[in-house]
Amino acid sequence: MTSNQNLMLYTKLSGFRLVVLANGFGCETDFSRALHERLVEGLETAIVRVRIVMELERSALANDDEYAQYRLEGENEIFGRFTINLLDELDVDFETNEYRINGGNWTVALSADCDGVVIDYPRLVALTETELGSLAAIIRDIRQETGIAIHAARVVDSRCAGS
Repeated sequence: MTSNQNLMLYTKLSGFRLVVLANGFGCETDFSRALHERLVEGLETAIVRVRIVMELERSALANDDEYAQYRLEGENEIFGRFTINLLDELDVDFETNEYRINGGNWTVALSADCDGVVIDYPRLVALTETELGSLAAIIRDIRQETGIAIHAARVVDSRCAGS
């Protein structure tokens, strides 16, 4: 991205941050408030990353610094994969048949009984627009205007469904 594109992205992210903060004042539930807070934190992180990219751009252009150029390429790559997770995050290691939820401890997905071996991973289920409430439209706008992926999903573990 060019400096002008990064400045526009910085401005959009800052504007969306203010929109989410203002929208959060109307939250009626703790769940909705938590989603707003997570989105604000994610936007603040994105803003910091864009500022780092802009500083590296200035350094690379002003000093013709190869190291700054190298770091700039790395930061651009990292930002290209930047994602905001509003609720749950699921990591699955298919080689070891383990998973973890929200960065917690790894859990084995294998179980065995007289009927055989079963591998049962939990799954992510996206929140509905009703569950997201007024954030649904804001999230759509952020994705469209900035290209940042925002995941709003909860983990559903079939092994715990009956308890």
